[in-house]
Amino acid sequence: MGKLALAAIVSSWVVPITIMVNRIVPEPYMDEIFHIPQAQQYCKGNFGSWDPMITTPPGLYYLSLGHVASLFPGFYCLQAASSFSDMCSPAILRSINGVLAVICSIILYDIITHLKPTLEDRKVTLQAAVLSLYPLHWFFSFLYYTDVASVTAVLAMYLASLKNKYWFSALVGAFAVVIRQTNIIWVLFVACTGIIDISLMRQKDKSRTAESDLSVKHGLAYTTGTNTVGLRKRKFVRSMDAVDHSLPSSPASSPSFSSGLVDEIWAILLTLWQKKWELLISFSPFVMVLVAFLLFVWWNGSVVLGAKEAHAVAPHFAQILYFSVVSVLALAPMHFTITQARELFQGFRTSWLLHLLEVSLALIVGVLSVHLFSVAHPYLLADNRHYPFYLWRKVIMAHCSIKYLLVPVYVGSWLSIIHMLGKFRNKIWILAYFLATAAVLVPTPLIEFRYYTLPFYLLVLHCDNRDGKSWLLTGMLYIGVNIFTMMMFLFRPFHWDHEPGIQRFIW
Repeated sequence: MGKLALAAIVSSWVVPITIMVNRIVPEPYMDEIFHIPQAQQYCKGNFGSWDPMITTPPGLYYLSLGHVASLFPGFYCLQAASSFSDMCSPAILRSINGVLAVICSIILYDIITHLKPTLEDRKVTLQAAVLSLYPLHWFFSFLYYTDVASVTAVLAMYLASLKNKYWFSALVGAFAVVIRQTNIIWVLFVACTGIIDISLMRQKDKSRTAESDLSVKHGLAYTTGTNTVGLRKRKFVRSMDAVDHSLPSSPASSPSFSSGLVDEIWAILLTLWQKKWELLISFSPFVMVLVAFLLFVWWNGSVVLGAKEAHAVAPHFAQILYFSVVSVLALAPMHFTITQARELFQGFRTSWLLHLLEVSLALIVGVLSVHLFSVAHPYLLADNRHYPFYLWRKVIMAHCSIKYLLVPVYVGSWLSIIHMLGKFRNKIWILAYFLATAAVLVPTPLIEFRYYTLPFYLLVLHCDNRDGKSWLLTGMLYIGVNIFTMMMFLFRPFHWDHEPGIQRFIW
């Protein structure tokens, strides 16, 4: 099927739904009332103006200028627009996210192909299409928010890093930070995973060479014509090549990597020391991006640009727990299976005492997190347009004991996530992923499910699930959720007594 087929599939829902949204909701809504006027100021050339209520940098507005510039000649020839600023209507500005949604699907396709090169093209297309339907990403493809642009830029940065194009990756990462400043965490994550892959692959090559030398030493060879080849060496290299192409950096790829987290950390530290100059040259652009970001924070006095009081950093450790449940539910056909339950049980049974201690510690940390670090942001409590408002009031706060009773659910969700990642990635990668996710979510006081999109994508891309049936069920789940949320948004408006205007349900 390929990229063109995928682009056509994604466009088949992006175009009609974009038209429908713009007809029913032609005026800016929610955060659009800040973003659209600001973009229109840029269209007029007023780059010095800035709305103090906007918290994110102007990266989306720069993208919008390029998008409008590409459309302007056609509109001008058709006499549909007489000036550049006329082009910056809410509908045109929203359409940039539709274009980015198609581009993002192609990037997803390329990442899946790179991570799972043995996966047949039809399944790659299916997975990329299903991920493009992920409800939080899908919904905001039709509004003028920063989410789709942020996800697209970060995934493009990650894809470039996977292809060892580190300077280009850092350049894209810098622009991702200009779209949303919290993307600096994903810049660091991509740099760390690049170093991890280089370090562990180097150790893998050493192990492969040692195995080959051992087979030759024991005389396991045969002669074919004029070539003498080690039989076990040949089989070993062939099997290792198969593993390398299907499971890059997998903990099961080589016996030397199955020893545990300490061995992996030691291998990375050893490589950092032995290859320090090469790694410094390759990854120095990421350091430059970090330094530039730190200088910006020092100059700005905060991570956010505007509305600093409403977006002050707060230790919200419960956020990482909510993310685990949302992610597991979003992949329910893959998590809630007999195979997954059996594997978790067997893994627990092998070292039951150690696992019991780990689970007990996780439960204690979870209880402390929800007791001491559950933040109820004023926006969450007052705004009944968002679905988290109802989940907070009707579920989490339905009774004083509910938030504690949910802790085992959170812990079980993380165990299932770690187990799925462990089939495809090594332990140090999983640790880096968890720390990056925590660094993005924990300082955020407001519960917004759209903040979970990037860590969710990085999670699902590294779960080696090739079962087409599970992906089809997941796609059907996403379609059902998308139909419900879009119908509620478009056709169930309501009014507030204390504020004029039409209100709509939104993520």
